[in-house]
Amino acid sequence: MRLENKVALISGGARGMGAVEAHLFAQEGAKVVIGDVLEEEGRQTEAAVNEAGGECVFVRLDVTSEADWAAAVGEAVSRFGKLDVLVNNAGISSTGGIEELTVEDWDRTLDINTKGVFLGTKAAIPEMRSAGGGSIINISSGAGIAPAPGTSGAYAASKGAVRIFSKSTAVQYARENIRCNSVHPGPIETPMLRSARGSGSQLDSTIERVPLGRIGRPEEIAYGVLYLASDESSFVTGSELVIDGGRTAQ
Repeated sequence: MRLENKVALISGGARGMGAVEAHLFAQEGAKVVIGDVLEEEGRQTEAAVNEAGGECVFVRLDVTSEADWAAAVGEAVSRFGKLDVLVNNAGISSTGGIEELTVEDWDRTLDINTKGVFLGTKAAIPEMRSAGGGSIINISSGAGIAPAPGTSGAYAASKGAVRIFSKSTAVQYARENIRCNSVHPGPIETPMLRSARGSGSQLDSTIERVPLGRIGRPEEIAYGVLYLASDESSFVTGSELVIDGGRTAQ
């Protein structure tokens, strides 16, 4: 049990990678709180994890709301006594070239993908300090390192910010045994990928840029997140874990 006696909070945990992470964390012994604005799907994931023998609680979480973050962290601590792991998983995609981007699109993408990570981290740190340390895992993207030609500038900027913010957090809180790392997925089979890329030529061109010749599975990201959440990565902070089938290696 790689997460035995640990308490984890996962944003965007209702579906996609977040839901897979919730299931895996629970299987590995963690008590899990999942937060999302998708309440029906969040409740379904909560029930599925619990029916499989895990311990999972759903809370409504708008990651752009400081009050929602305070409530989510408070729920984890009141229900399970502490907070050891935060996975800032919630995020949205964005499409279109820079000239087509509206200010509203830019602001919404940066609010959810970047400000949400900041607010979650800010809310979690005091409780991790009380617990004697913790692990923060921020889900960035391969686009935060090397965006593909068709990647939205707003999306790439938001994920690049997450990458550097993770390093800043790591440096600031290392002496308090609070680690922070970023994970950089390539194209992964999730509802967000399908909404952004569809299933036709655009998706085909995405796959062509991946040396392994396929899109990834959510489980392949979740195992990387599990490693960073566990004590196996106790000497890892300020690092980037790229899980992208080789796309950014080109």
